[in-house]
Amino acid sequence: MPLPHGVYRADQVGSLLRSKAIKEARVEWAEGHLTIDQLREVEDKEIKDVAQKQIDAGLRAVTDGEFRRAYFHIDFLQNLDGVERKGAIISTNATKDGWMPPRLVVTGKLGHPKSIQLNDYKYLEKVIADVGKTSTVTPKVAIPSPTMVHFRGGRDTIDSTAYPTLEPFFEDLARVYQEEIDDLYKAGCRFLQMDDTNLAYLCDPAMRASAEERHGDANQLAKKYAKLINAAISKHPKDMTIGIHLCRGNNQSQWFAQGGYEPVAEVLFKELNVDVYFLEFDDARSGDFSPLRFLPEDKIVVLGVMSSKLPEVGDKAEVIRRLKEAASFCPKGLDQLCLSHQCGFSSTEEGNELTEEQEWAKIRQEVEIAKEVWGADISA
Repeated sequence: MPLPHGVYRADQVGSLLRSKAIKEARVEWAEGHLTIDQLREVEDKEIKDVAQKQIDAGLRAVTDGEFRRAYFHIDFLQNLDGVERKGAIISTNATKDGWMPPRLVVTGKLGHPKSIQLNDYKYLEKVIADVGKTSTVTPKVAIPSPTMVHFRGGRDTIDSTAYPTLEPFFEDLARVYQEEIDDLYKAGCRFLQMDDTNLAYLCDPAMRASAEERHGDANQLAKKYAKLINAAISKHPKDMTIGIHLCRGNNQSQWFAQGGYEPVAEVLFKELNVDVYFLEFDDARSGDFSPLRFLPEDKIVVLGVMSSKLPEVGDKAEVIRRLKEAASFCPKGLDQLCLSHQCGFSSTEEGNELTEEQEWAKIRQEVEIAKEVWGADISA
C-alpha cells in the first residue's frame, strides 16, 4: 500500500542530540551574553548542518532536530496565551539527580497570538531547498499534542475564572491548534507530527490510577483525548499528513511509564483520525504487538523497535525478526509498517546517554535494515 506523504520506511521521531555549539550558545543566551538574534544565528548554522547529516545518513523525513527547544513540549506550549510554566511535576518514577519535568498551568483564556513554528518551518524548508532535495526530502514539523496542556495537572491548574467549566477550555485548546496548523499548511508544511505522552501514560497502572484521581475514569479520559486531538486537526487539508507519537518518557535515557498499549488500543486505532502512528516497542515495558490487531487497513505504524536510549547499535537480525512478528498482527502485514527508534534522541536539551557518532551509526543502521526489508526505495 502507498505510504502517506512524508512517511518513509526508515523514519524518525524528530529530536537529535544537541551539538556542542548549540549547548554553549544556549547557556550564553540564558546568562545574558547573547541576544536572541545571536542565538538564532548559531541555531541556524547547526540546523543546516544536522539537516545535511540526516540526508547523508539516508533519512528522507528531515527535522530541525528540535535544536531551538529545551523541551519537546514546553517551548511550544508556553507561547500560547494563557499557558505558563510554574514549578515542576513529581514523577511516579525515580529520576536522575531528582530531575522533574516542568509544570504547565492555564492562567487565562487560551489564545494563539502568532504562529509558533512558522519561522522554524520556513528555515528548515529553505535549508532543504538550498541543497536541492525538495523533490526527495520532506521537512517534518513535530509539535506537542494538545493533551499536554491538560493531563499532568488537575482542575486546580486551569483558572476557574477563565474556565468555570472545562468544555470551553477544550474548545479553545482545539481552536488554537487549528490556527497553528493552518499557518503551517499555508507556508507549505505537509507533514505534522504530534508528540503525546499521555495516551501511553494511561497504559501504566500507577499513572493510570494517578490520572483517575485528577480526571476521573481513565477510559473516558482516553476517549476525551481522542476527541480533543481530532478537533485540533479537524480542519487540516487532505494533502497534509498527520502523525502521532506515543512516548513513555525519554529524558536522559530514562523512562517514566510502562505497560502495553492494550488499555488504549481501540481508542488509539479506531477513534483517532491520524494517518500514521509512531509507537514505542523497544523493550518489554512496551508490551507485545497484539494491540496492532486493531489497526485499520488504511493506517501506517512506524514501529519503534530500535532504541534511542542506548549507545549500542541494534541486533539487525533481531530487529527484522520483530518487524515480521509485528506484521503478523497487521491486516496488510509489512505493508503497514515502517521502522524507527522508539523516540527521538534528545526530547530535552540534555540528550540521551550516547555520543553523536553513536547516534548517526544507529540511524544509518536503521536505513540499512529498512532497505533490506522493504527494498532500496524507502518511500515505497
